[in-house]
Amino acid sequence: MPIVVDIDVMLARRKMSVGELADRVGITPANLAVLKNGRARAVRFATLAALREVLRCQPGDLLRWEAEDATDGRRAPGRA
Repeated sequence: MPIVVDIDVMLARRKMSVGELADRVGITPANLAVLKNGRARAVRFATLAALREVLRCQPGDLLRWEAEDATDGRRAPGRA
């Protein structure tokens, strides 16, 4: 997936654990792990806003787009 989640980068910069972040944001550590590991299919704006507030960053610090590598055989999204 071309959207990369950089929550782990911000956690390291803030010297914060996943458990602490989950508690402060108000979501379960399991749900935060799904998001952090890039397995989430969606994220609510309210959750993104809470993450941004707790981590004192911008949404672009948490999410970024990365082009898929054409040499690895994966197709671009939306192509059959």
